[in-house]
Amino acid sequence: MIDHVGLRTTQFDTMLAFYKAALAPLGYGVLMEFPGAAGLGKEHPDLWIGADDTGHSNIHLAFDAPDHATVDAFYAAAIAAGAKDNGGPGPRPEYTPTYYAAFVIDPDGNNLELVCAK
Repeated sequence: MIDHVGLRTTQFDTMLAFYKAALAPLGYGVLMEFPGAAGLGKEHPDLWIGADDTGHSNIHLAFDAPDHATVDAFYAAAIAAGAKDNGGPGPRPEYTPTYYAAFVIDPDGNNLELVCAK
């Protein structure tokens, strides 16, 4: 089981603001903060954003959603916060018959997904 994930970035303030807005529909907020680092989560900080002047991460990061409405709200919040569309909310039957997801590209180019597979 994964306890937390960290993203490194050369644009700390931009990334922190983006993830605070994009993950608000999941109930995420900043739970811990240090100079150049912030941990976001619901109960414990499971997503860390860290300043790093040597580069940035390039990953696919997927979060579990409780329902389709949360996927839709995430997508709207992420786009409003500056994300680029990488696949709007909708069914993805090629993955599983009940897979409903949305995909965006964050300010650093990471692929961020919210999925409800129920």
